[in-house]
Amino acid sequence: MIVLGIETSCDETGIGLYDTKRGLLNHTLYSQTEMHSEYGGVVPELASRDHIRRVIPLIKQTLSASEHSLQDLAAIAYTQGPGLAGALLVGASIGSALGFALKIPTLGIHHLEGHLLSPLLSTPSPDFPFVALLVSGGHTQLMEVRGVGSYRLLGETLDDAAGEAFDKTAKLLGLGYPGGPALSKLAEKGKSGRFTLPRPMLHSGDLNFSFSGLKTAVLTLTKKNEVTQQTCADIALAFQDAAVDVLTEKSLAALKQTGLTQLIVAGGVGANRQLRNKLLKKVELAGATVFFPSLEFCTDNGAMIAFAGAMRLQMPDISNQLPGNSFTVKARWNLELLKAPNDP
Repeated sequence: MIVLGIETSCDETGIGLYDTKRGLLNHTLYSQTEMHSEYGGVVPELASRDHIRRVIPLIKQTLSASEHSLQDLAAIAYTQGPGLAGALLVGASIGSALGFALKIPTLGIHHLEGHLLSPLLSTPSPDFPFVALLVSGGHTQLMEVRGVGSYRLLGETLDDAAGEAFDKTAKLLGLGYPGGPALSKLAEKGKSGRFTLPRPMLHSGDLNFSFSGLKTAVLTLTKKNEVTQQTCADIALAFQDAAVDVLTEKSLAALKQTGLTQLIVAGGVGANRQLRNKLLKKVELAGATVFFPSLEFCTDNGAMIAFAGAMRLQMPDISNQLPGNSFTVKARWNLELLKAPNDP
Protein backbone atom coordinates (compact mmCIF):
# COMPACT_ATOMS: atom_id res chain seq x y z
CA MET A 1 0.00 0.00 0.00
CA ILE A 2 1.45 3.36 -1.09
CA VAL A 3 0.40 6.39 0.95
CA LEU A 4 0.94 10.02 -0.02
CA GLY A 5 1.59 12.38 2.91
CA ILE A 6 0.93 16.14 2.79
CA GLU A 7 2.25 18.48 5.53
CA THR A 8 1.22 22.16 5.53
CA SER A 9 0.76 23.01 9.21
CA CYS A 10 3.02 26.06 9.34
CA ASP A 11 5.86 27.36 7.16
CA GLU A 12 7.14 24.24 5.41
CA THR A 13 5.45 22.38 2.57
CA GLY A 14 6.30 18.69 2.87
CA ILE A 15 5.33 15.77 0.66
CA GLY A 16 6.15 12.13 1.40
CA LEU A 17 5.51 8.79 -0.24
CA TYR A 18 5.51 5.69 1.96
CA ASP A 19 5.07 2.05 0.91
CA THR A 20 4.06 -0.40 3.63
CA LYS A 21 6.24 -3.06 1.96
CA ARG A 22 9.29 -1.07 0.84
CA GLY A 23 9.33 1.76 3.37
CA LEU A 24 9.87 5.43 2.55
CA LEU A 25 10.07 5.89 -1.22
CA ASN A 26 10.80 9.59 -1.38
CA HIS A 27 10.00 12.93 0.21
CA THR A 28 10.42 16.59 -0.73
CA LEU A 29 10.34 19.75 1.35
CA TYR A 30 10.08 23.44 0.62
CA SER A 31 10.87 25.83 3.48
CA GLN A 32 9.47 29.36 3.65
CA THR A 33 12.21 30.53 6.03
CA GLU A 34 13.69 33.07 3.63
CA MET A 35 10.30 34.67 2.99
CA HIS A 36 9.33 34.95 6.67
CA SER A 37 12.79 36.08 7.81
CA GLU A 38 12.02 39.56 6.44
CA TYR A 39 9.25 39.84 9.06
CA GLY A 40 11.07 38.19 11.97
CA GLY A 41 8.54 35.36 12.21
CA VAL A 42 5.84 33.44 10.38
CA VAL A 43 3.11 35.50 8.68
CA PRO A 44 0.10 33.13 8.49
CA GLU A 45 -1.50 34.62 5.35
CA LEU A 46 1.77 34.51 3.42
CA ALA A 47 2.35 30.93 4.60
CA SER A 48 -1.05 29.81 3.31
CA ARG A 49 -0.57 31.45 -0.08
CA ASP A 50 2.85 29.90 -0.51
CA HIS A 51 1.54 26.42 0.34
CA ILE A 52 -1.01 26.82 -2.46
CA ARG A 53 1.80 27.52 -4.92
CA ARG A 54 4.00 24.67 -3.78
CA VAL A 55 1.82 21.63 -2.98
CA ILE A 56 0.89 20.40 -6.46
CA PRO A 57 4.40 20.82 -7.99
CA LEU A 58 5.94 19.04 -4.98
CA ILE A 59 3.47 16.15 -5.27
CA LYS A 60 4.37 15.77 -8.95
CA GLN A 61 8.10 15.97 -8.13
CA THR A 62 7.85 13.35 -5.38
CA LEU A 63 5.86 10.92 -7.50
CA SER A 64 8.17 11.37 -10.49
CA ALA A 65 11.31 10.80 -8.43
CA SER A 66 9.79 7.55 -7.14
CA GLU A 67 8.67 6.51 -10.65
CA HIS A 68 5.05 6.40 -9.52
CA SER A 69 1.85 8.14 -10.58
CA LEU A 70 -1.32 9.22 -8.79
CA GLN A 71 -2.96 5.99 -9.93
CA ASP A 72 -0.50 4.00 -7.80
CA LEU A 73 -1.72 5.60 -4.56
CA ALA A 74 -3.80 3.55 -2.16
CA ALA A 75 -4.52 6.44 0.25
CA ILE A 76 -3.69 10.05 1.08
CA ALA A 77 -2.80 11.37 4.54
CA TYR A 78 -2.70 15.08 5.34
CA THR A 79 -1.95 17.10 8.47
CA GLN A 80 -5.31 17.97 10.02
CA GLY A 81 -3.89 19.89 12.98
CA PRO A 82 -2.69 21.48 15.11
CA GLY A 83 -1.24 24.43 13.23
CA LEU A 84 -2.20 27.56 11.34
CA ALA A 85 -5.82 27.15 10.21
CA GLY A 86 -5.30 28.64 6.75
CA ALA A 87 -2.17 26.59 6.10
CA LEU A 88 -3.86 23.40 7.29
CA LEU A 89 -6.80 24.04 4.96
CA VAL A 90 -4.48 24.01 1.95
CA GLY A 91 -3.20 20.49 2.59
CA ALA A 92 -6.58 19.18 3.78
CA SER A 93 -8.50 20.50 0.77
CA ILE A 94 -5.98 19.34 -1.82
CA GLY A 95 -5.55 15.94 -0.17
CA SER A 96 -9.30 15.42 0.09
CA ALA A 97 -9.92 16.57 -3.48
CA LEU A 98 -7.30 14.18 -4.80
CA GLY A 99 -8.72 11.35 -2.75
CA PHE A 100 -12.23 12.06 -4.06
CA ALA A 101 -11.03 12.20 -7.67
CA LEU A 102 -8.98 9.01 -7.33
CA LYS A 103 -11.67 7.26 -5.24
CA ILE A 104 -9.20 6.35 -2.50
CA PRO A 105 -9.34 6.91 1.30
CA THR A 106 -8.07 10.15 2.84
CA LEU A 107 -7.05 10.47 6.47
CA GLY A 108 -6.32 13.50 8.66
CA ILE A 109 -3.20 13.09 10.81
CA HIS A 110 -2.29 14.81 14.07
CA HIS A 111 0.90 16.80 13.44
CA LEU A 112 2.45 15.78 16.75
CA GLU A 113 1.65 12.12 16.13
CA GLY A 114 3.68 12.45 12.94
CA HIS A 115 6.63 13.83 14.91
CA LEU A 116 6.17 11.26 17.66
CA LEU A 117 6.33 8.34 15.22
CA SER A 118 9.10 9.81 13.04
CA PRO A 119 11.97 7.98 14.85
CA LEU A 120 10.41 4.74 13.57
CA LEU A 121 11.51 5.81 10.09
CA SER A 122 15.17 5.58 11.11
CA THR A 123 17.40 2.60 11.86
CA PRO A 124 17.65 1.44 14.60
CA SER A 125 14.12 2.24 15.68
CA PRO A 126 12.32 1.74 19.00
CA ASP A 127 9.53 -0.70 19.77
CA PHE A 128 6.39 0.18 21.71
CA PRO A 129 6.14 1.20 24.53
CA PHE A 130 8.41 4.20 25.01
CA VAL A 131 8.61 7.71 26.45
CA ALA A 132 8.53 10.51 23.90
CA LEU A 133 10.04 13.96 24.35
CA LEU A 134 8.36 16.28 21.84
CA VAL A 135 10.35 19.50 21.56
CA SER A 136 9.55 22.06 18.88
CA GLY A 137 8.77 25.73 18.39
CA GLY A 138 5.19 25.26 19.54
CA HIS A 139 5.27 22.24 21.85
CA THR A 140 7.30 20.77 24.69
CA GLN A 141 5.73 17.60 26.07
CA LEU A 142 6.64 14.28 27.60
CA MET A 143 4.33 11.45 26.53
CA GLU A 144 4.00 7.79 27.45
CA VAL A 145 3.42 5.92 24.20
CA ARG A 146 1.96 2.42 24.35
CA GLY A 147 1.04 2.17 20.66
CA VAL A 148 -0.46 4.14 17.79
CA GLY A 149 -3.20 6.27 19.32
CA SER A 150 -2.30 5.30 22.90
CA TYR A 151 -0.74 8.45 24.35
CA ARG A 152 -0.63 9.64 27.96
CA LEU A 153 0.59 13.12 28.77
CA LEU A 154 3.24 13.05 31.51
CA GLY A 155 4.23 16.71 31.51
CA GLU A 156 4.28 19.82 29.32
CA THR A 157 5.45 23.40 29.28
CA LEU A 158 3.42 25.85 31.32
CA ASP A 159 4.42 28.79 29.12
CA ASP A 160 6.92 29.02 26.25
CA ALA A 161 7.86 25.89 24.35
CA ALA A 162 11.58 25.09 24.22
CA GLY A 163 11.89 26.03 20.55
CA GLU A 164 9.99 29.25 21.16
CA ALA A 165 12.37 30.12 24.00
CA PHE A 166 15.34 29.47 21.70
CA ASP A 167 13.86 31.79 19.06
CA LYS A 168 12.99 34.56 21.54
CA THR A 169 16.43 34.39 23.16
CA ALA A 170 18.06 34.56 19.74
CA LYS A 171 16.07 37.70 19.00
CA LEU A 172 17.31 39.27 22.26
CA LEU A 173 20.86 38.55 21.09
CA GLY A 174 20.25 40.17 17.72
CA LEU A 175 20.16 36.95 15.72
CA GLY A 176 17.93 36.42 12.69
CA TYR A 177 14.93 34.16 12.10
CA PRO A 178 14.72 31.27 12.68
CA GLY A 179 16.67 31.92 15.84
CA GLY A 180 17.08 28.43 17.32
CA PRO A 181 19.68 27.09 14.86
CA ALA A 182 21.50 30.45 14.86
CA LEU A 183 21.67 30.48 18.67
CA SER A 184 23.03 26.92 18.78
CA LYS A 185 25.72 27.81 16.24
CA LEU A 186 26.69 30.92 18.23
CA ALA A 187 26.84 28.89 21.46
CA GLU A 188 29.68 26.83 19.96
CA LYS A 189 31.87 29.95 20.29
CA GLY A 190 30.83 30.62 23.89
CA LYS A 191 33.04 30.33 26.97
CA SER A 192 31.66 27.92 29.54
CA GLY A 193 31.19 29.19 33.08
CA ARG A 194 31.13 32.92 32.43
CA PHE A 195 27.36 33.10 32.99
CA THR A 196 25.05 30.79 34.90
CA LEU A 197 21.33 30.84 34.21
CA PRO A 198 18.50 29.26 36.26
CA ARG A 199 17.15 25.77 35.50
CA PRO A 200 13.38 26.46 35.74
CA MET A 201 11.29 23.76 37.46
CA LEU A 202 14.25 21.38 37.57
CA HIS A 203 13.28 20.33 41.10
CA SER A 204 9.52 20.90 40.84
CA GLY A 205 8.71 17.26 41.59
CA ASP A 206 6.66 16.87 38.41
CA LEU A 207 7.39 16.53 34.69
CA ASN A 208 6.28 20.00 33.62
CA PHE A 209 8.51 22.64 32.04
CA SER A 210 8.79 26.43 32.09
CA PHE A 211 11.07 28.45 29.81
CA SER A 212 9.64 31.97 30.03
CA GLY A 213 11.73 32.85 33.10
CA LEU A 214 14.88 31.60 31.39
CA LYS A 215 14.27 34.01 28.54
CA THR A 216 13.74 36.85 31.05
CA ALA A 217 17.05 35.97 32.75
CA VAL A 218 18.77 36.36 29.37
CA LEU A 219 17.17 39.80 28.97
CA THR A 220 18.57 40.80 32.35
CA LEU A 221 22.07 39.69 31.32
CA THR A 222 21.95 41.69 28.10
CA LYS A 223 21.07 44.81 30.09
CA LYS A 224 23.81 44.31 32.69
CA ASN A 225 26.66 43.52 30.29
CA GLU A 226 28.22 45.20 27.31
CA VAL A 227 26.74 43.27 24.39
CA THR A 228 29.81 42.25 22.39
CA GLN A 229 29.96 39.31 20.02
CA GLN A 230 31.76 37.21 22.65
CA THR A 231 29.26 38.18 25.35
CA CYS A 232 26.40 37.09 23.07
CA ALA A 233 28.16 33.78 22.46
CA ASP A 234 28.69 33.25 26.19
CA ILE A 235 25.04 34.04 26.94
CA ALA A 236 23.90 31.73 24.13
CA LEU A 237 25.94 28.90 25.62
CA ALA A 238 24.60 29.55 29.13
CA PHE A 239 21.02 29.54 27.82
CA GLN A 240 21.53 26.35 25.84
CA ASP A 241 23.17 24.63 28.84
CA ALA A 242 20.21 25.52 31.06
CA ALA A 243 17.56 24.41 28.55
CA VAL A 244 19.36 21.15 27.76
CA ASP A 245 19.85 20.35 31.46
CA VAL A 246 16.13 20.73 32.15
CA LEU A 247 15.04 18.72 29.10
CA THR A 248 17.50 15.95 29.96
CA GLU A 249 16.66 15.65 33.64
CA LYS A 250 12.90 15.71 33.05
CA SER A 251 13.27 13.00 30.39
CA LEU A 252 15.24 10.81 32.79
CA ALA A 253 12.58 11.37 35.45
CA ALA A 254 9.87 10.32 32.98
CA LEU A 255 11.70 7.06 32.25
CA LYS A 256 12.02 6.38 35.97
CA GLN A 257 8.37 7.23 36.67
CA THR A 258 7.01 4.99 33.91
CA GLY A 259 9.54 2.18 34.32
CA LEU A 260 10.21 2.25 30.57
CA THR A 261 13.68 1.90 29.08
CA GLN A 262 13.26 3.61 25.72
CA LEU A 263 13.18 7.36 25.05
CA ILE A 264 12.50 8.93 21.68
CA VAL A 265 13.14 12.59 20.92
CA ALA A 266 11.17 14.33 18.16
CA GLY A 267 10.61 17.85 16.89
CA GLY A 268 12.89 20.62 15.65
CA VAL A 269 14.81 21.06 18.91
CA GLY A 270 15.65 17.35 18.68
CA ALA A 271 18.24 18.36 16.09
CA ASN A 272 20.21 20.31 18.70
CA ARG A 273 23.66 18.70 18.95
CA GLN A 274 24.21 19.44 22.64
CA LEU A 275 20.82 17.98 23.57
CA ARG A 276 21.54 14.83 21.59
CA ASN A 277 24.97 14.34 23.11
CA LYS A 278 23.81 14.89 26.69
CA LEU A 279 20.80 12.60 26.34
CA LEU A 280 22.92 9.86 24.78
CA LYS A 281 25.30 9.91 27.75
CA LYS A 282 22.76 10.34 30.54
CA VAL A 283 20.19 7.86 29.21
CA GLU A 284 22.86 5.20 28.68
CA LEU A 285 24.09 5.68 32.26
CA ALA A 286 20.51 5.13 33.41
CA GLY A 287 20.43 1.78 31.62
CA ALA A 288 18.04 2.94 28.92
CA THR A 289 18.23 3.74 25.19
CA VAL A 290 17.45 6.97 23.34
CA PHE A 291 16.35 7.20 19.72
CA PHE A 292 16.41 10.25 17.47
CA PRO A 293 14.85 10.74 14.04
CA SER A 294 17.26 11.52 11.22
CA LEU A 295 17.97 15.25 11.05
CA GLU A 296 15.84 15.56 7.90
CA PHE A 297 12.82 14.32 9.89
CA CYS A 298 13.26 16.62 12.91
CA THR A 299 11.55 19.57 11.25
CA ASP A 300 8.08 19.41 9.69
CA ASN A 301 8.02 17.00 6.75
CA GLY A 302 5.67 14.95 4.61
CA ALA A 303 7.45 11.65 5.25
CA MET A 304 6.25 11.49 8.87
CA ILE A 305 2.67 12.23 7.79
CA ALA A 306 2.73 9.52 5.12
CA PHE A 307 4.19 7.07 7.64
CA ALA A 308 1.67 7.91 10.38
CA GLY A 309 -1.10 7.57 7.84
CA ALA A 310 0.17 4.18 6.69
CA MET A 311 0.34 2.92 10.28
CA ARG A 312 -3.22 4.02 10.99
CA LEU A 313 -4.60 2.66 7.73
CA GLN A 314 -3.27 -0.81 8.61
CA MET A 315 -5.16 -0.91 11.92
CA PRO A 316 -8.51 -2.66 12.47
CA ASP A 317 -11.79 -0.80 11.96
CA ILE A 318 -10.08 2.12 10.22
CA SER A 319 -12.98 2.38 7.76
CA ASN A 320 -15.15 3.71 10.59
CA GLN A 321 -12.73 6.61 11.08
CA LEU A 322 -12.44 7.86 7.50
CA PRO A 323 -14.28 11.14 6.82
CA GLY A 324 -15.85 10.31 3.45
CA ASN A 325 -16.10 13.35 1.17
CA SER A 326 -15.90 15.96 3.94
CA PHE A 327 -12.92 17.34 5.82
CA THR A 328 -12.12 19.63 8.72
CA VAL A 329 -8.96 21.10 10.24
CA LYS A 330 -8.11 21.56 13.90
CA ALA A 331 -5.88 24.52 14.70
CA ARG A 332 -5.84 23.26 18.30
CA TRP A 333 -5.91 19.53 18.97
CA ASN A 334 -5.05 17.69 22.16
CA LEU A 335 -2.86 14.69 21.29
CA GLU A 336 -3.97 12.85 24.42
CA LEU A 337 -7.55 12.79 23.06
CA LEU A 338 -6.40 11.06 19.88
CA LYS A 339 -7.50 7.44 19.88
CA ALA A 340 -6.52 4.32 18.02
CA PRO A 341 -9.05 3.50 15.28
CA ASN A 342 -10.52 0.55 17.19
CA ASP A 343 -10.88 2.40 20.51
CA PRO A 344 -14.45 3.03 21.76
